[in-house]
Amino acid sequence: MAQASQNGSSASPRTFGAGYLFGVPLGDLGWFTSLLMSFALGFAAFFAATFCAILAVLFYNTATHHAVDFSLTYTRVGLPVGVLVLLVALSYLGTLWIRRQLRKS
Repeated sequence: MAQASQNGSSASPRTFGAGYLFGVPLGDLGWFTSLLMSFALGFAAFFAATFCAILAVLFYNTATHHAVDFSLTYTRVGLPVGVLVLLVALSYLGTLWIRRQLRKS
């Protein structure tokens, strides 16, 4: 078996904390990149939540023989989830960017 190194560093990637999320260095993103990533996450969450809600309404309509309007999936599910994820991503990535700017000065 191999011996562990004595300098304290590990070979495993950083997963969370200090600006890293699953090994991705989010703390090194610039202002525009953070803004772009936040909106991309918000759009992705909107479309994923809308897709799941459409499937749920489809199965509900089929199983119960009701006629629930599919447009409710956009306004009642997709939009709130997308806005919530957008706000959380903006606050998280914005905080990382502000910390980085304060560290530089």
